[in-house]
Amino acid sequence: MSPKWLMGLCFVRKRQLPSAAAFFGPHAMQTALKTKLSVFMFLQYFIWGAWYVSFGTYLGKVLDFEGGQIGSAYGALAIGAMISPFFVGLIADRYFATEKILAVLGIAGAVLMFLLPSFKTFGTFYPMLILYCVTYVPTLSLGNSLSMHHLADPKRDFPMVKTMSAVGWIAGGVTLSVLFKGELSPVQFQLAGAASLVLGLFSLTLPHTPPKKTGQNVSVGELLGLDALALMKKPSFAIFIACMFLICIPLYFYFVNMNTYITELGWTYSAAKMSLAQVSDVIFLILLPLMLSRLGYKKTIAIGILAWMARYYLLAGSVGNASLGTAMVFTAILLHGVCYDFLFIAGQLYVDDEANERIRGAAQGFIAFILWGVGNFVGSTLAGNMQAEKKLAVVQNGLGYDWHSIWLYPALGATGVLVVFLLFFRDPPAKQAS
Repeated sequence: MSPKWLMGLCFVRKRQLPSAAAFFGPHAMQTALKTKLSVFMFLQYFIWGAWYVSFGTYLGKVLDFEGGQIGSAYGALAIGAMISPFFVGLIADRYFATEKILAVLGIAGAVLMFLLPSFKTFGTFYPMLILYCVTYVPTLSLGNSLSMHHLADPKRDFPMVKTMSAVGWIAGGVTLSVLFKGELSPVQFQLAGAASLVLGLFSLTLPHTPPKKTGQNVSVGELLGLDALALMKKPSFAIFIACMFLICIPLYFYFVNMNTYITELGWTYSAAKMSLAQVSDVIFLILLPLMLSRLGYKKTIAIGILAWMARYYLLAGSVGNASLGTAMVFTAILLHGVCYDFLFIAGQLYVDDEANERIRGAAQGFIAFILWGVGNFVGSTLAGNMQAEKKLAVVQNGLGYDWHSIWLYPALGATGVLVVFLLFFRDPPAKQAS
């Protein structure tokens, strides 16, 4: 038997070895993948839901921070979002596999969360919170990109996987509120830290995703998604970006102030009750593809902005309303699915449709920078300053703030954004939502 014949036999046998997909079946492989990604999304948003809703009340009632300081603390997430593109572009995309960097970020975030309750002054708490957000925010984009890279049909499968993020948020809030009654306790940070540790370890089980740009030079513009600025030449896209930024200003009034408001109303288990927002999130995320196919982007996004208007008018009307106030607040909470999914998820799909393959990643980075970075920072800062400005000298009917004004201003702001969007935005002529 000649050496050449043996080499040929080995080559043939090597080529005949079945792949994992062939052995288990592509459907089974995708099912296992979607299960893993769903667990990852659940853990990722369990962390967020365990502390983000209630910590503003904790800062104000326990640590005695002022309204402006509370707004700045919520804006720490925005600083993390603005730093995140540099981190992802300079480190994750060039040197490390995505699943490994997710593991490191999860474990580092756990350590920082466990340390956070030991800081009692704003001057020490705020920098540590920013450092934590720098470790957490990159997991959002990295988790999304890993999912879309491995899913066979991202537009079909990703929304279904993403529903588990809403379930995770609900679980985080309910666990904190019902099991620990921890809205006014440091236990919220300890719970988030424990979940972050589990997320870091679980990330090592995700499919291998090697760095995309090994050995390549990356410009600052590319890191920020500025390659996508070419899309701003389209008038409708420019109007869309402007409206997304402007709606973020009233939007964060809800996140900064809502838990404090219902706490002053005397609600118990506030974090658990606010998690009803994510119940509607699951429902409307499932309905979103149908709405986009029937209505297109303009009408769907307009409904999302209209829902934010309705939410704030309901909250303003609930102040001092003994008969219908509670029902109005619950309705405002349950509008969250329309507010978030029809506005932000639909907006991200619109950006994806408008961008070509070369700038698709840059376009998503750009919209994330606007929404979670600059928009978050401006909105959270103004919401905190408004809370400080509207603090009453004397508590009236159990309320320490002029809540009617606090809710009315963002309602009027959202109304203005809706008018601009309806007048100037046009659906893409050649690409309707799929």
